[in-house]
Amino acid sequence: MTSIDPNPGAFSDALNSIPADTPVVMLNLLKFREQANYQDGTPACSGKEAYNTYSKQAFQHLQNIGAEVIWWGDAQASLIAPDGEEWDEVLMVRYPSIQKFVEMVMNPEYQKLSTHRTAALENARLIANIERTK
Repeated sequence: MTSIDPNPGAFSDALNSIPADTPVVMLNLLKFREQANYQDGTPACSGKEAYNTYSKQAFQHLQNIGAEVIWWGDAQASLIAPDGEEWDEVLMVRYPSIQKFVEMVMNPEYQKLSTHRTAALENARLIANIERTK
């Protein structure tokens, strides 16, 4: 099943289930379209190029809220996954809290640039994680 944007209610569920003011690491699994799917007449480019346009601007939003990219790389092989499930890139971002993450994605400037993300992706996963205490 393909997914690109959050499920309805996902943000409120995360806000209710993740302890307030607890750092959260978002695991992003990314599969790019061959050609970006813009709906607004933006010139044609590859999905990877569209995502690069998105990420260059999104990284500034991350810095503005105190978040940081902790790992970003190319996916190589799915060893445990449903048949045919393949990813192009994996990205891990640490946010100071789930509240800061939601603040960022609700920012109108961020929402404008997220059109590049939506156009770029064929499939994605975004999984919120908190560090386990001993």
